[in-house]
Amino acid sequence: MSSLPLPSPEAQAHSEQLCRLIHHDIALQGGWIPFSRFMELALYAPGLGYYSAGSCKLGTAGDFVTAPEISPLFGRSLAQQIIEIMAQSTPHILELGAGSGKLAVDVLSELERQNSLPERYDILEVSADLRARQQALLHEHLPHLANRVHWLNTLPDSISGVLIANEVLDALPVHLVRWTDARIIERGVASDGTQFVWQERLPQIPALHHLAQQISVPDDTLSEISLAARGLVSSLSTRLQQGVLLFIDYGFGAREYYHPQRNCGTLMCHYRHHAHDDPFFLPGLQDITSHVDFTAVAEAAIDAELHLYGYTTHAHFLINCGITDLLAQTDPASVLDYLPLSAQLQKLTSPAEMGDLFKVIALGKGMAMPLRGFVSGDKSRFL
Repeated sequence: MSSLPLPSPEAQAHSEQLCRLIHHDIALQGGWIPFSRFMELALYAPGLGYYSAGSCKLGTAGDFVTAPEISPLFGRSLAQQIIEIMAQSTPHILELGAGSGKLAVDVLSELERQNSLPERYDILEVSADLRARQQALLHEHLPHLANRVHWLNTLPDSISGVLIANEVLDALPVHLVRWTDARIIERGVASDGTQFVWQERLPQIPALHHLAQQISVPDDTLSEISLAARGLVSSLSTRLQQGVLLFIDYGFGAREYYHPQRNCGTLMCHYRHHAHDDPFFLPGLQDITSHVDFTAVAEAAIDAELHLYGYTTHAHFLINCGITDLLAQTDPASVLDYLPLSAQLQKLTSPAEMGDLFKVIALGKGMAMPLRGFVSGDKSRFL
């Protein structure tokens, strides 16, 4: 990984401290842990994991850029869909993993312009550092709405209104599974004392083995199965009284996810805007993700008696929600204002950027169909 930027001495020491914790955990577990456990510790170990520590993660100074960081048009477009859902359910929004807080600012600003503010905007954020950044940003831009925004430590017992999860599912721990001609094997992590090494064993979790048996792939395929994503969607679905769960992320339906040409899986790491495939590189200083199996997301929700209200591409959803109309509110003659927004819209909707790879899925109960964001470009047949 010599082509990647070197960390500062302090960051290097931070990563080494997390490595010692993971090596100790491996020893406690008898010398082997599933990759899902390694990923959980690398991302979420208290005070040390990538999302639990204080390093800058988003924007040009971080490791990756999300849609809210690219343009306010994203949050403003999403707000149009939120208005429709709240009108049919409850004026309440719950955002999971709110990043820098930029999406909350843009959504609330647009809802205020539309005279459609929610009674509450709740944020569930596992990172104390990100929570502090969100609070600071909201106080800077929308101090008069402070009484409407609340931070939660756990999921509420019941949910009504709109739940937003933008690039949340891709950061949940995944199991790595390899299919051979004779058996199904789980790839996990062992320690040689100083380095992490791959080691394979038979799956120990019955649910993982059962799911792997249902997937038809060529021999020697390596891919991911996310029990955590299924568990989260199921938990949210059982809590939903009325409204919609909106998941926005990069991924595919199962047939494309486990396509023969994708026989090495989708696991990816992001460090200083460089993408690579080594999760053992500087644990705690890089993001580790996998694409989302949206078929699994839909099945988990439907099993909990929710309805599928739509599944489409990022581009179709934003266009359906009026992103081009929002751009048109800026005078093209005002070049300094219009050209940056136009370039941002292209990044959000172009097939070469976020337009096709990212998807939006709506799952819920008690709604009239179709929802605005899914009136055209339906991709449900690909689930």
